[in-house]
Amino acid sequence: MSDDSRARRESRRRLSPIWIVPIVALLIGAWMVWHNYASRGPLITIEMETAEGIEAGKTLIKTRNVEVGKVESVRLSDNLDKTIVTARMSKDSERMLNANSRLWVVKPRIGREGISGLNTVLSGAYIQLQPGDSRDEEDHFVALEQPPVTTQDAKGLRIDLTSNDGSVLSDGDPVTYEGFVVGRVESSEFRPSEKEMHYTLYIDSPYNELVTSTTRFWSTSGVSLRLDSQGLQVDVGSLESVLSGGVAFGIPEDLPRGRPVVENTSFTLYSDQEEAREGSFHQAIDYVIMVDDTVRGLSRGAPVEFRGVRLGTVVSVPYRLTHQRVRTLSSFEIPVLIRIEPERLEGQVDDEGVKQWEKRLERLFKRGLRATLKSGNLLTGALFVDLDFYDNPPPYKTDTFDDIEVMPSVSGGLAQMEAKLNALLDKLNGLDIEPVLGNLNKTLSASESLVKRLDKTAGHVDALLGSDEVQKLPGDISTSIDNLNRTLDGLTPESSAYRKLEGDLERLDRVLKKAEPLLDTLEKNPSSLIFDKPTTRDPIPRAQ
Repeated sequence: MSDDSRARRESRRRLSPIWIVPIVALLIGAWMVWHNYASRGPLITIEMETAEGIEAGKTLIKTRNVEVGKVESVRLSDNLDKTIVTARMSKDSERMLNANSRLWVVKPRIGREGISGLNTVLSGAYIQLQPGDSRDEEDHFVALEQPPVTTQDAKGLRIDLTSNDGSVLSDGDPVTYEGFVVGRVESSEFRPSEKEMHYTLYIDSPYNELVTSTTRFWSTSGVSLRLDSQGLQVDVGSLESVLSGGVAFGIPEDLPRGRPVVENTSFTLYSDQEEAREGSFHQAIDYVIMVDDTVRGLSRGAPVEFRGVRLGTVVSVPYRLTHQRVRTLSSFEIPVLIRIEPERLEGQVDDEGVKQWEKRLERLFKRGLRATLKSGNLLTGALFVDLDFYDNPPPYKTDTFDDIEVMPSVSGGLAQMEAKLNALLDKLNGLDIEPVLGNLNKTLSASESLVKRLDKTAGHVDALLGSDEVQKLPGDISTSIDNLNRTLDGLTPESSAYRKLEGDLERLDRVLKKAEPLLDTLEKNPSSLIFDKPTTRDPIPRAQ
């Protein structure tokens, strides 16, 4: 029997059922790993100034209160000046992460707008994600120190303000229109190349329609005090602006409404409303005033008025003093640059209107219009330029200073007073004072002697009044008055002495009546006392 016909025993390898369980477990584990890997979102890093309130494996990242990620680790940057937070985002979160996305930490805060983030006291701080609208993907972000003022999808208008003062506004300051808050300051940035501060303002809709091409913006520093030639001015803004400042805007009265503006239009930030109004005057006529008086108290921005009506503004004091003109040794004139602003009276003025104003002013100069410095505030000594007509002014002559027409001027009231005072002092110096002083000394010596004599006399009078005789004098006078009263009482009509005197007077009257014919005869013929009385004929009437 051959070997080929013999049955052979073959061994067959079979998978033991016991391996099924680990294989299934392995497959499930692999699926879970793949599922976990496939469900992961992108890994991002967030740069922060401090990691206060951030915990690895606990702090969440939210958008509209929906969890979209979690912090995995927190570490310091290589140069130790920042905190780097690594977070794993959820699946499909790539569309929220781009160059315009913003993140910030939500935690309890106390600010000008009130208290926020109180809900994190118990739950802990979290990172808020505000999705951006850029198409540039980004996985590294710099967290904001403060929550943004507005959201990316907010409807409104962003504008840019430029200023030379970097301490005027801060992020979050209110933007007001007629005292009503209509927006916020979003950001501030100083650009060294331009040496200017740039502020980004956000005006909420529908108030963005209030901003036009003729709108002016000015700072509202809460309480504004101004003490100048126009007196004391106090401007008080809203309570929030009093505490933190802010910015206001509006359209000057003399300007039209203007056309609507587009996003990120640039405006100038003025220091106050008056400066903003002055900034709206585009047409002006420059003049130089040669001042022969002191300019102490005259400052840039002082008004130029005609009988109380403001026509312009002082631009520079002094104006290019290095090009000063010294006409005589006794006359040193200080150039002052002023600007006549016709738009203050006539609204908008074109170039032709400016030429008409120049001709009009020239005619007025020939008729006696002159500029002078006057005191606008006695308390501060502030001066302003006053235009008025004067009698017999110096003749007007066309002149220029540094290619700018010179406005004729006269000395102000202070200079005139100073001149009068100097003349008075000169007269006093010319007086011969020594004889006057000699006479004055003699008068003073005589007065001193007189005073001594009066003092001595007063001493005698005091001694006399203090003597016993004088002290008794009132009692004696009182006794005499009593005696006189008693005597007068004895002469009353009811007294016997009065009746006796009355009877004697009646008898005397009768005697006199009886003696009256005798007395008449003696008066007419004194010799009748010795001779007989001559016989007289009866008078005969005259014939008619």
